[in-house]
Amino acid sequence: MTTTECTPRYGNEAVAPNVNLHYQYFESQQSGPCTVLLHSLAMDHSFWRFVAPELAKHGSVLCVDLRGHGRSSKPQGPYTIAAMAADVRALLDRLRIEQVVVAGASMGGCVALQFAIDNPDITRALGLIDTTAWYGENAAADWANRAAKARLEGFGSLVGFQQTRWFGEPFRARHPQVVQESVAVFVANDLTGYEGACHAMGAFDARSKLLGLRMPVSIVVGTEDYATPVAMAQALYQGIPGSRLKTIEGARHLTPLEVPKDITRMLSELRSRVQH
Repeated sequence: MTTTECTPRYGNEAVAPNVNLHYQYFESQQSGPCTVLLHSLAMDHSFWRFVAPELAKHGSVLCVDLRGHGRSSKPQGPYTIAAMAADVRALLDRLRIEQVVVAGASMGGCVALQFAIDNPDITRALGLIDTTAWYGENAAADWANRAAKARLEGFGSLVGFQQTRWFGEPFRARHPQVVQESVAVFVANDLTGYEGACHAMGAFDARSKLLGLRMPVSIVVGTEDYATPVAMAQALYQGIPGSRLKTIEGARHLTPLEVPKDITRMLSELRSRVQH
């Protein structure tokens, strides 16, 4: 396999009324589908900074700021996961990207899953990282409470909770800069976008659609993830025909930041299954 260095370009495209998406695009001349990477709640395209450049050595990679996040538009909510997936499809159409391997983490995994359900014509493979098809019976109330706390007390009130949810204690001790960078992105969020995304996650339920997925699907989760625990990944694995499941010992919820080499390897292997 040929290896090439690729410098990303950045852009902003209109994808829906009052919605523009910001993106980072490593455009390669190598053949094969473009890998589309979708970030976790309250993060942005920089979430993939340890993964995307490595993947880009072997093909095109597109990292998106989803609706309500980063430098993308933050329209009034509520949002839906389906609308966020439709935004991504519209962006791909604008960029004339015709075949993709789509992957996402946590909320981004929900968007990636919905994208694959809605766009089987261009989805060659699907990567589901630290995510779920359904957050459970109390999801709507739980996510509404999270959004309300941010509005009433500010994002700073959630930082302690988020840090322990995102990363295990050993990682936090060894890599304080990664933790600090993640916190900086988190506290810079827009309340409108955050509330809209929380509503979307609380309402998301794709369980009935899993059986219809026909592309290669890889699922990964950390054994210490209590945001989307192993049981949720196992439910995806059991629901999606022919899918593959990998657990990462000791990892928590943001594996693309905590164990990027494992995630890069997983996505490279997934992409290799559709190269030919």
